[in-house]
Parts: sequence; structure tokens; C-alpha cells
Amino acid sequence: MSTLVAGVGNIFLGDDGFGVEVARRLAGEDLPPSVRVADFGIRGVHLAYELLDGYETVILVDATPRGELPGTVSVIEPEVQPAGRDDSALLNAHGMEPDAVLALLDVLGGRVDRMLIVGCEPASVDEGIGLSAPVQAAVPAALNVVRELIAETQQEDGDAGSRGIGSGAAGRGDDGGPIDRAGPGPLLQDPQDVGTPGA
Repeated sequence: MSTLVAGVGNIFLGDDGFGVEVARRLAGEDLPPSVRVADFGIRGVHLAYELLDGYETVILVDATPRGELPGTVSVIEPEVQPAGRDDSALLNAHGMEPDAVLALLDVLGGRVDRMLIVGCEPASVDEGIGLSAPVQAAVPAALNVVRELIAETQQEDGDAGSRGIGSGAAGRGDDGGPIDRAGPGPLLQDPQDVGTPGA
């Protein structure tokens, strides 16, 4: 099963560069040949065209403000809606909002079977380069989550259905806490938290 891991965000807005940093580190690892890791920054159109290559799964890594403690890592598994999205989402297709990217992909005649979002609560998205201390500390935990999700996508369908995210060592944060994931639901539904480093 082909998988795209897309680091997204603006490195000039502090913690918004979280996904880019995770992708940068992951790109240097030995991954299955069916997995591609790339930094898409804020190029939503580029990402939509990349998805036309026929990936079954896309894992977006991004800063996701949800009102949690800075550095909290969460996983969202949204429903990938069929054709007929609101065309107004295309007005923001230059950005990285999942709705806008999927709307543009639909217009282009493509689709993705599954989307997972690995997000981190930012401390600051003010202008400036570099992650805050709590978000920088969350990068290893996010890498663990992405590795586990990649491993899941490589399994046979039967095995994948019986295995949880927190079932192995790779599915645990640096603090030893379990990894949890929300089930399928609407885009940007509230996910369960993976955890906060040092919590």
C-alpha cells in the first residue's frame, strides 16, 4: 500500500513549522519503498497534485491548535468524503487545510482512500524561525506515532484491523505513555491525545 507522509506548515511562523521538522527527520530514515516523505510547506496545490499519483494513505503532520497544552500530540482520522464538496473550499486551495486540499484533489479527478493527521498543539505561531521548547520536545513522540502509522499501513488488511496504534514499542511516547487515536469521523473532529512530553 503506497503512503505519503506530508510535513506541512510555515517555518517562518514559529511552531507552525512542526510538520516540516518532523518530515525532515523522518526523511533520513530507512523506510519501506512504498512510503514517500516530503516537506510541502504551505503548498496545498503541490500536495493535491502529488496525491494524483495514487497514494492509498496520506499522513499529514502539522501544528493543530486545539486549546491543549503546548506540545500535546494528537492523531485525527477524518472521513474522506466522496465527490460533491463545497466549492468555496477551493478559494483556500493555496493553503494546507485538509478540506481545501481534498476539494482541489476532487476537482482534479483524484482521491485518497485514507487520511491521518498527526498534530501538535503550538505554543506560538508568531513570526520567527524555530520551534518553541515544548513543541521541539514533542517531535520525537510525533516521529514514533508516524512510524507506527506507517507500519500499520504496510500490514495485510486482516492484521491491520486487529492491531492498535499503541500495541508496540514504537507506539509509545518518550514518557512511556500509550498512543491513542480517534476513530473515523468528520474532518477535524476532536481527536484523542497522544500525550504531552513531560506530562
